[in-house]
Amino acid sequence: MRAVPCCGGLDVAKAQRDMALRPSGERWAVPNDASGGTTLVDRRQARHPTLMVLEAPGGLERAVTGALATAGLPVVVGHPRQVRDGARATGQVATPDAWEARALAHCADVLRPPRRPLPDAQTPEWRALLGRRQPLSVLRTAAPHRRTGTRERLTTDMAAPIPWRNERLATRDDALETVRRASPLWRDNDALLQRAPGMGPVCARTFLRALPALGTRTRQQSAAVVGVAPLHGDRGTLRGRRPMWGGRAHVRAVWSIGTLVATRDHPRRKAFSERLLAAGKGKKVALTAWRRKLLTSLNAMLKQWTPWQAQEVEG
Repeated sequence: MRAVPCCGGLDVAKAQRDMALRPSGERWAVPNDASGGTTLVDRRQARHPTLMVLEAPGGLERAVTGALATAGLPVVVGHPRQVRDGARATGQVATPDAWEARALAHCADVLRPPRRPLPDAQTPEWRALLGRRQPLSVLRTAAPHRRTGTRERLTTDMAAPIPWRNERLATRDDALETVRRASPLWRDNDALLQRAPGMGPVCARTFLRALPALGTRTRQQSAAVVGVAPLHGDRGTLRGRRPMWGGRAHVRAVWSIGTLVATRDHPRRKAFSERLLAAGKGKKVALTAWRRKLLTSLNAMLKQWTPWQAQEVEG
């Protein structure tokens, strides 16, 4: 008998992997180890899945995602917030592993999230190094501020970890540079990005790690991913301001510093900000407008493979 195509949801935990299928409603669990991964792939191949969705629980999904992709099975790593919102929309409040797998299967069957190319072998290493660098940088920046106003007896103790953090940051930067040089594409993209105003090594590497699709999307999509796109909530006769929310906060934080440097050091861009301030806009509004303007230029640079020019590049 020919197997009926189906959609599946996979919930990955430390101890086991729970699988659910639609429309059959079949469910089972396998251990989260090599033998369980082999069993999961074999059972999935026997059922001819059209799509399989799993959540991203902090890196536990990488091994099973690689095994499924190697076997040629269609797999998508869904955004946890979107999956949970979809489960709540169906009235599901409890969150045991079996129910999570069922919610993921429902997401695969109804929403059909688009498949995206999986990262290569070097990308996880790059992301891990840069992800570790970020908290170290935050702690190093916060330490001098915390010492201000602190009793003298505590300042020595608070200053003790600073040399260690500086050493670890330097080690992370060397490792990032080694990984970057190993990839011709990253090396070329990094050199291209750093030619833009306000783009230093840290900012360029953050873009390469957190925005791998930059240059393949529209300027509106890129602005929404970073979180600098105005999103309106107009309904009926209600009209109001256009707030910006969501997006990738760590990219936006690094990009804000780069934008501020570009605004101060380039007269043409400084005039743009001053014109907005003269029109009654707030400083943060002017800074955000310039962040989006520069992001549009960076997106166009990578899309058209055009180096930065004095005349603005339109996306």
